[in-house]
Amino acid sequence: MITHPVRVYKSDENLPREEQLAYRIATVAADPVAVDSDAAAMIINRIIDNAAVALASLNRAPIIAARAQALAHAPSSGGAGATVFGIEKRVSAEWAAWANGVAVRELDYHDTFLAADYSHPGDNIPPLLAAAQHVGASGADLMRGIATGYEIQVDLVKAICLHKHKIDHVAHLGPSAAAGLGTLLGLDVETIFQAVGQGLHTTTASRQSRKGEISTWKAHAPAFAGKMALEAVDRAMRGQTSPVPIYEGEDGVIAWMLDGPTAAYEVPLPGPGEPKRAILDTYTKEHSAEYQAQAWIDLARKLHRDHPEATDPAKVQRVLIRTSHHTHFVIGSGANDPQKYSPTASRETLDHSIPYIFTVALQDGAWHHVDSFAPERAGRPDTVELWHKVSTEEDHEWTRRYHSLDISEKAFGGSVEITLADGTIIRDEIAVADAHPLGARPFAREQYVAKFRTLAEGVVDRDEQDRFLAAAEGLESLGAGELDALNIIAADGVVDLSYGPKGLF
Repeated sequence: MITHPVRVYKSDENLPREEQLAYRIATVAADPVAVDSDAAAMIINRIIDNAAVALASLNRAPIIAARAQALAHAPSSGGAGATVFGIEKRVSAEWAAWANGVAVRELDYHDTFLAADYSHPGDNIPPLLAAAQHVGASGADLMRGIATGYEIQVDLVKAICLHKHKIDHVAHLGPSAAAGLGTLLGLDVETIFQAVGQGLHTTTASRQSRKGEISTWKAHAPAFAGKMALEAVDRAMRGQTSPVPIYEGEDGVIAWMLDGPTAAYEVPLPGPGEPKRAILDTYTKEHSAEYQAQAWIDLARKLHRDHPEATDPAKVQRVLIRTSHHTHFVIGSGANDPQKYSPTASRETLDHSIPYIFTVALQDGAWHHVDSFAPERAGRPDTVELWHKVSTEEDHEWTRRYHSLDISEKAFGGSVEITLADGTIIRDEIAVADAHPLGARPFAREQYVAKFRTLAEGVVDRDEQDRFLAAAEGLESLGAGELDALNIIAADGVVDLSYGPKGLF
């Protein structure tokens, strides 16, 4: 890896474009390096994972709306268009990316990477798959594009913090998806450079989508970034240009949205001919919840078995979770969001409430992507009583481990102290989720397939499940124009095509 210094330049300093971060990203994207075997295997895992979580959300309101919008946009004469999860009809590629992006993101159930900022790199896959289907690309082409998308997003997330400036993390996704599309399509460096700039410029937005009363836009935000990346690539291919320098300019993103005119970052990127392996640093979810909650669900399940008395609010005086700065201030009581303790809060809000998630997992000894968020579950009196006894606080050692660059000690958990009414104190801790590569039960292909089978049950016929899995596992052998095999069709009568309330289109 090569570390690239990035800072703000005044206009009269005339920073050469070859030294601009967007150009360096484009250079990496244009490098025709092969995908190595480990990364290729993980790409297949994540294609399976994305399909699984999309299937589980096919009839949720955001997906119904996004799918209805997509179905109003037929493919153009310039290509074949792309498929939408669950159905056979083709639509315009950017709208397929939109609908599929919402489906993948809705349940907060796919992969994650956390460093200086946080991300869901699997959000790169819907726009890349849509473009690949549209142009008749091969499985190998798609694999190279996905490797680039993951690489660029992970490298940006390692170096540049967005959330402390209240910028939504999809600002790293717009450039990464544009770069991945450049690799997929075999574009030249200059064209990718312009697309990356537009991808960033059009996807910077505030983090209010993840604060307070969290709305359905949380699922739409990455889909919007993917759609914008596709449109940015289309414009760049037509010779249209972008703000330059987009990162380093004195009126650019760093100077006015991030750390300011004196900011300095060091961004790691692969050198020429170096394989893109960043996908191997990422991890998926066993549970449908914010990633910082994964380890806490696993610990709560253990405590349910070992200390059933802790599930009864009448026997519990207090539950104190000590964790990282991010977990405390974003999904813990440090956020000072009263909605995080409200039994009538939206699913999106409860998904970002560690007091709620820990309480339900502790009482149930399990976690379910639908039942654990159901209004009747959130409103159960004994749950509400125990939930309101749970608080979080920052522990500086867990914060240090959260931000550690050493993968062997990087952690997303913490310690818990449960004080019972009789004065007994129960203490336990967890560093990483069970499914994490360093966890108790790391996910491998077997677990990805099992997750897919579980979420596809009752949604997709078994023969169709088998067909999709065979196509995904044979990705590298899929020829040009054969990527429709990565769509998956729901069983008859499963998909709700009522479209809900009518919109503009």
